[in-house]
Amino acid sequence: MPLQVQSVEKNSPAAALGLGPGTVLLKIDGKPLSDALDYQFYTAAEQFSLTVCTGGETKNLEVQKDEYEPFGCNFKTYLGDAKHSCANHCMFCFIDQLPKGMRESLYFKDDDERLSFLFGNYITMTNLSDHEVERIIEMHISPIFISVHTTNPALRVRMLANKRGGETLAYLNRFAEGGIEMNCQLVLCRGVNDGQELARTLEDLLALCPRLGSVAAVPAGVTDYRQGLYTLTPYDAASAAETLDILERYSRRCRQTYGRSVVYPSDEWYLLAGRPLPEAEFYDDYAQLEDGVGMWRYYHDAFLEGLARPHRLVFHRKLDVVTGTLAGPLIGDMAAALHRRYPQVTVTVHAIQNDYFGGNVSVAGLVTGTDIIKQCRGKLQSNTLAVPEVMLRDEKDTFLDDVTLPQLAGALGCRVIVLPGDGGGCCRAYLGEKTAEFAAPSTTE
Repeated sequence: MPLQVQSVEKNSPAAALGLGPGTVLLKIDGKPLSDALDYQFYTAAEQFSLTVCTGGETKNLEVQKDEYEPFGCNFKTYLGDAKHSCANHCMFCFIDQLPKGMRESLYFKDDDERLSFLFGNYITMTNLSDHEVERIIEMHISPIFISVHTTNPALRVRMLANKRGGETLAYLNRFAEGGIEMNCQLVLCRGVNDGQELARTLEDLLALCPRLGSVAAVPAGVTDYRQGLYTLTPYDAASAAETLDILERYSRRCRQTYGRSVVYPSDEWYLLAGRPLPEAEFYDDYAQLEDGVGMWRYYHDAFLEGLARPHRLVFHRKLDVVTGTLAGPLIGDMAAALHRRYPQVTVTVHAIQNDYFGGNVSVAGLVTGTDIIKQCRGKLQSNTLAVPEVMLRDEKDTFLDDVTLPQLAGALGCRVIVLPGDGGGCCRAYLGEKTAEFAAPSTTE
């Protein structure tokens, strides 16, 4: 759909042409504009012909500017239109497992190739048209992040509950032929797409090399809110070990063939199977860090590296920190290492059991304020509680259950600081360096 201008930057090429709020951008060099991605791509040129509609009149304007100079138009949304929503009903979808009563934005399922390019969001490709596929290739929107789950067409239809689930697998080859790098995700469901199906999927995906950047494999999350949904059995130690054996076999093969692992099991597999996590070299450039792949190792090494650096004037200090049960042992080990180096600093770790979601949910990013209050009340060893920023929405002020940091501070009678997401930043915050954001103190402090 055409793009309507919301505002125009002062002294920009668009302003020089007299464009303003309400102007509709129709075409550039005869090519229709669908969204802000089209706009950014086609306005990067030094000169182009722009078709607009202003005051009910259609005009053709000739534009000359510096190459890559911003043209200067702003739109109602950063995409220029609404986000593309998901058309699937995946058997493992976490959003379908959310309890009722949470804020409305948490229930929206996006499946938008533009968000994949901009922010690393995963797409399933089931709502892509041939035109959109060609646009990705033409604009070289790369890398792109794709939720594959299985390359068995019939099984993918079943897992996504979408009849296009199988046919859109053909886009993988088109992207590879078009020079688009793909980072793929496999959400594994026990007894469904693991075992031999997993081996088949990995064989098929590796055939896309060198355009296959990485494959992340994660176990499906299961909450207590799966009424009416497909019955999923969480992985246990034995089944996690069996799956990890397959994933590591392919990782070793890839290192021998390509000099990098390519196939990356998420940290959960190792923790579930009770195995040590790989060294940093295994994760190469940490391409799938946001998917929980290598996060433990990345945090661990950065924390110890930060701890090894000289820190002046480390005063006596006590604080409490919360995390999920999955990361609890890691955070505890780092707190102990810090105390050995600086005995005057004591960090008490509280691994929060996720009662809010239940099931096998154990990651720190899904811990809620409700559970923290319930499990930490009367148990804090200091007057300062440190909360990892991964538990909070982007504004760093509210948990998933809408409990705010000031509410948390008031309920526990302490002040609250927000910890950076990286290990080095956490180390500095533990030592009292001013790198953490402070929440409003409680009235009881």
